[in-house]
Amino acid sequence: MPYLRALWFNLTFYGATLVMSVLLMPSLLLPRKRLVQAVYIWLWVVAWVEKHAGGISYQLIGRENLPQGACLVACKHQSEWETFKIHLWVHDPAIVLKRELLNIPLIGSYMKLSGSIPIDRSGGVQAMEGMIDAAKKAAAECRPIVIFPEGTRVALGDRRPYKSGVAALYQELNVPLVPIALNSGLLWPKNTFFKKKGHITVEILPPIPPGLPARK
Repeated sequence: MPYLRALWFNLTFYGATLVMSVLLMPSLLLPRKRLVQAVYIWLWVVAWVEKHAGGISYQLIGRENLPQGACLVACKHQSEWETFKIHLWVHDPAIVLKRELLNIPLIGSYMKLSGSIPIDRSGGVQAMEGMIDAAKKAAAECRPIVIFPEGTRVALGDRRPYKSGVAALYQELNVPLVPIALNSGLLWPKNTFFKKKGHITVEILPPIPPGLPARK
């Protein structure tokens, strides 16, 4: 039974993702903001399937902590789950992601044209400078910049040092830094076929004001 349930959920969840990405293909020809509106529809449909086919619900706490306008959002990354939710929590985000994701057929086009910030993780200083320049452009448009500070999914309970990107963006952008904590790894562990039923808690924490020193 657990295997059949997991098979059913994966087929419906990823099937809905595929169907929506195909149905909304005309939006790829629209201006970026119109495309983002289509992405919201896509993600709401996927969230509905996730809740009703997978039994996974969630609670978002602290939405009032998100400032208006540009900010830097540092989100914990335990699972694939939160990548389908960022747009539902943060309006029109510019998401820092690894460049390889743009090579995913069709879905990569949505990522690119919706205004993400791809980074070549082997690109060194040049890649960092490109990320900062792109983030400054997004901030000038009053968009939040979202980054996963560890740079990869980290299992619940594991610890990895934060990459230098989040500190560089905080210093260069001069905007509030908003942490997001979550426990999605409890139900949707990294690289697993089996997802558990249950409730995920997401908390947007109070913003850290801009301009603080890197170390005290």
